[in-house]
Amino acid sequence: MPNYSVDKLTTTFDCDAVLTIAASEQKNLEWKKLSLERQEEQYEKNAVGIAAELVGKQAEKAALDTVIDNLPDGPTKNDNIIKRTKVEYSIFLLENRKANYGDVALLEKELELQRAGKELEEIATFIAEVEARKAAI
Repeated sequence: MPNYSVDKLTTTFDCDAVLTIAASEQKNLEWKKLSLERQEEQYEKNAVGIAAELVGKQAEKAALDTVIDNLPDGPTKNDNIIKRTKVEYSIFLLENRKANYGDVALLEKELELQRAGKELEEIATFIAEVEARKAAI
């Protein structure tokens, strides 16, 4: 049973016009899907890298906190406080990157990729129905 009202197409010219539009849309969707697949791969790599780097920086901060707590006031303590501030800033930047390029962003790309796949399936169904109508005319 057809999903579309292709019976309204009365000439092969009409069918060809619709098929041209559908083919263009299909090509655009294929490009979009390819692009999303590449983005998904990159986001997967980023998510792992960011998570690992974040764990490392958090461990570094914890170590610096311990050192700072046990040092007497003086230049060495001040140097370590400066290092800790830099590490805290790195953690802040990594957390922002995680939000934009980490696990959450990866899930968004996976959703977009699935949607593009469903759209491609639907455009293929549409094209098949129009081609069947064209053959019947």
